[in-house]
Parts: sequence; structure tokens; C-alpha cells
Amino acid sequence: MKVSGPITPCLWFNTEAEEAAKFYVSIFENSKMGTVSYYSNEGKEIHGKNHGSVMVAEFEINGQKFTALNGGPQFKFSEAISFQLPCESQKEIDYFSEKLTEGGEQGPCGWVKDKFGLSWQIFPAVMTNMLSDPDRKKVDRVTKAFMQMKKFDLAAIERAYADKAA
Repeated sequence: MKVSGPITPCLWFNTEAEEAAKFYVSIFENSKMGTVSYYSNEGKEIHGKNHGSVMVAEFEINGQKFTALNGGPQFKFSEAISFQLPCESQKEIDYFSEKLTEGGEQGPCGWVKDKFGLSWQIFPAVMTNMLSDPDRKKVDRVTKAFMQMKKFDLAAIERAYADKAA
């Protein structure tokens, strides 16, 4: 069966959908806000939201559309779902790590959790090729190097791949 349109991730928030959409749009260069819609009194016995409060905030990052929904406190984000953010330089890694952890936290191996609890994997784009290299010694060195990092150090990963000391 054919899908009639693109698949759009829907992010469930309690009351922070518009704030989160604006936060993400402020971080990513190629992004924009979309439509914001509001709850009416209709269905209030189910949704429990006040008339006129934000229901959905749509936004786009790098051509990918997202929906942020104020659905209530029932569901929280977990690391079971994350967004991968491949970076071309240490400057990009540093920028996105700093911006996405404002009010959030840095985790191991390039993982960060933003102030809304959404997980991101910020990593050097070259790691995809490094980790699929047929030379298992290179893969082992890169893996050993990055497993000890929080925010990725691209130069250290490249040195490990090339088998060169610091």
C-alpha cells in the first residue's frame, strides 16, 4: 500500500510543544516554524486542555518536518528514540553539543539529552565509514577511543583510526 505523504515524527510534550519547536528552530540553520494550532472546548473531557492553549506546533529542520504535540504528562521521552546528528567538523560537534545541552545533559559517546528530555546522537559523520572499515584493528581502535568520550573529539578519533598517538 502506498503512503499518501511523507512520514512525520510526532513529538509528545506535556505543555511545551511550541517552546520546543522554537528552541529547535533556533539551533538549526536550515529550519523554520510551521503552523501552530490550538485546542478548542470540543473534546475537553478527553484532552483536558484549556481552550486556546497550543495543541500542535509544526516545524521543519533541514527539510524534515516534525509535529510537536501538547498531549499531556502521560508520556516522556526515553533513549529508545533519538535523533542522529552527523557533523562534518569539531566546530559543528561543539556547537550542537553546547546548544542541545542548554538545560539538558551530556551523556556518553556523543549522546545528549536536551532540556525537554529528547535524546540526540552528535557524532562525526566520518565515523560511519570508519566503523564499517574491513580492517578490524582500525574499527577496534576507533571504538576504544570513542567509548571513553562524552562529547566526541574528532581529532582523537582520526588519530585512533590512523593508529597515531596524540
